[in-house]
Amino acid sequence: MWAVSTVTMLVLAGILPDFQLQSPDGDSATTIAVTAALGAGAFGVLSAVVWPLLVRLLLLVPALVLGLLVFFLNGSLLLLALRVNPSGRPEAAPETAVIVAAVMSAVASATGAALAVRDDDAYRSRLHRLALRRGLPTACSTTPGTAVIQLDGVGHDVLRDAVDQGLMPTVARWLGAGPDPAAVPPTHRLDPWRTDWSSQTGASQLAILHGTNHDVPAFRWYEKDTGEVMVCNRPSSAVELQRRAVARTGHAGLLADDGASRGNLFSGGAGESALVLTVSARRGPGTRSRAGYFAYFCDPANAVRTALSFVAEAGREIGQSVRARLRKQRPRVSRGGLYPLIRAFATVVERDVVVAAVMGDLLAGRSAVYADLVAYDEVAHHSGPRSRDAAKVLRRLDRSLALIENVAEHAPRPYRIVVLSDHGQSPGETFHARYGLTLGDLVRAGCGLPVPRRAERTRSGAEARAAVRAALRRPVEEGGEHHRPGRRPEPVVLASGNLGLVSFPDVPHRMSEEEIAARHPALLSTLANHPGVGFLLVRSEEHGGVVLGARGARVPLADLDADPGPLAVFGPGAADAVRRTHSFPHTADIMVNSSHDPADGEVLAFEEQIGSHGGLGGAQSRPFLLSPLRCSPPVPEDTELVGAEEVHGVLRRWLTEATTGPAGPRVPAPAAPEPSVPQPSAPEPAAPAPAAAEPATEERAA
Repeated sequence: MWAVSTVTMLVLAGILPDFQLQSPDGDSATTIAVTAALGAGAFGVLSAVVWPLLVRLLLLVPALVLGLLVFFLNGSLLLLALRVNPSGRPEAAPETAVIVAAVMSAVASATGAALAVRDDDAYRSRLHRLALRRGLPTACSTTPGTAVIQLDGVGHDVLRDAVDQGLMPTVARWLGAGPDPAAVPPTHRLDPWRTDWSSQTGASQLAILHGTNHDVPAFRWYEKDTGEVMVCNRPSSAVELQRRAVARTGHAGLLADDGASRGNLFSGGAGESALVLTVSARRGPGTRSRAGYFAYFCDPANAVRTALSFVAEAGREIGQSVRARLRKQRPRVSRGGLYPLIRAFATVVERDVVVAAVMGDLLAGRSAVYADLVAYDEVAHHSGPRSRDAAKVLRRLDRSLALIENVAEHAPRPYRIVVLSDHGQSPGETFHARYGLTLGDLVRAGCGLPVPRRAERTRSGAEARAAVRAALRRPVEEGGEHHRPGRRPEPVVLASGNLGLVSFPDVPHRMSEEEIAARHPALLSTLANHPGVGFLLVRSEEHGGVVLGARGARVPLADLDADPGPLAVFGPGAADAVRRTHSFPHTADIMVNSSHDPADGEVLAFEEQIGSHGGLGGAQSRPFLLSPLRCSPPVPEDTELVGAEEVHGVLRRWLTEATTGPAGPRVPAPAAPEPSVPQPSAPEPAAPAPAAAEPATEERAA
């Protein structure tokens, strides 16, 4: 590596006019070579010794700012290496030093990796040093560990098609679907599962990690008893949701036994958490919310490689956006402003840091790891779930899975790699693009309130923004949202993909159909008869709850299973999902699901997304579970896996099997039973949140 770095420095000195390795009077070739060798050696030593110290001194700097400082710090180290060089008079302009340092770091990283992977022992030793550098004690065990990788937003059919098209060769090999399936027997099985009505990361991941998503009706919703808007990717809201889940189930979470949580919204009770939203709300010397960023950037080669990839990805997004605009591609949403940087963060920085953290966990021999990769979900929101942009992300995610698999082979214990998604995505135009108004405008019109002449678009609530805000230490939801609407008479209208929620803050209880009709006679009919609305859910004093549709359709919840049912177009299980959400204490006064075209699977998002999720309709409700054949089947044959709570039960069973041996394919019942559907005869105040048991240790710190 020293020799290659020396040659690299000599080549750069010959190419760059502002980089000199000889004195103005000229030097012999030998002197120049010695100068380059000493300079390369000094730079290597400084990178190995001084760089980690610099990163630790910058712990108070937001992670994204640290990423922007990578080039400056690396260039400064090169200038220092040239200054202490005792041979010759090497000089470099500051801007040139940045280029030289970046190239030399990249070449050194590539050389070290190429030399190490030629020998398994060397590769194992190199990875072991990485684990030790992060302060992770390695532990040898014959008990299998479990690594669960969440590919955020990848639907079952999208994954299956990507395998068939050759975009994901690693997954294809696991499924025995390579060029010669007979030569490579399958090691994994692929199963679909069905989400709840709220098909989004907050509800799914909370249930997967903590066993329940009770009273999570959407991605964002208004709670009348507190007067606040809850948002799943706001740190304070995520902490409260996790506290409620722990109190309801009575256990800390899936990862409570020597587990690690990486890049998630919730900790799962893990003792090791990095890039986790609930931890980012903590303050004080004990917080480790961004520890994963600094552990990763301690290696200057990682920092330079990721920074270069970040710039390239941002440029790639700008080019793709311009091409889509020039071609007048439809559907299309705005991809300007900070979006190129947000996409680059999700597809490069977050992916690299999380994968590196998982590698460290495997080398440390942790019993359970759960990590979320949000790259596909972010790109699919703006480019479409089956776009070329999203396909390229799937290809890169497959390479990440291959890297994790390779590292697992050198771990001190055997590992079972489980890959799953929390939801899919359904394509389609936005509600605003098709009809020229937002759901909020339609609600105001139905209430007889003035409607702005120019509709204000609803911002996207993609998960990657939470990670960006945490990295920037700005953990507050976007300014367009009202955190505390107060007891105003105007309705609060919130969007969660193609699911809309309408609440009246000045009424302390969940309003009934009769009360809404008396107060705003035209509202329910305006919403139900709009062509962009599929159905409404409201409480009824007569039937407990009713689903309203176009042309006066009014079906009590008890009759939703009639054949053909009013929700049949939204897929199997839609009626059960609606009834379950109706039982939640904080369900909105009016729940609005957009229309759905089963012919092409399209929905109309109430947010600015052309690939959306959050409600019923299409591929968004059909994620996947890719599990090793060594694990017992998730469910018996001809049985469907329904709900994220059942996925939690399956994962808990597999963790138990790792120590006690295989069990049957039984899916444990949820830790806490859901209450029956209420049948109130008169308006009642909304039930308060479940009483809190003593929170887990991590949440007491929060």
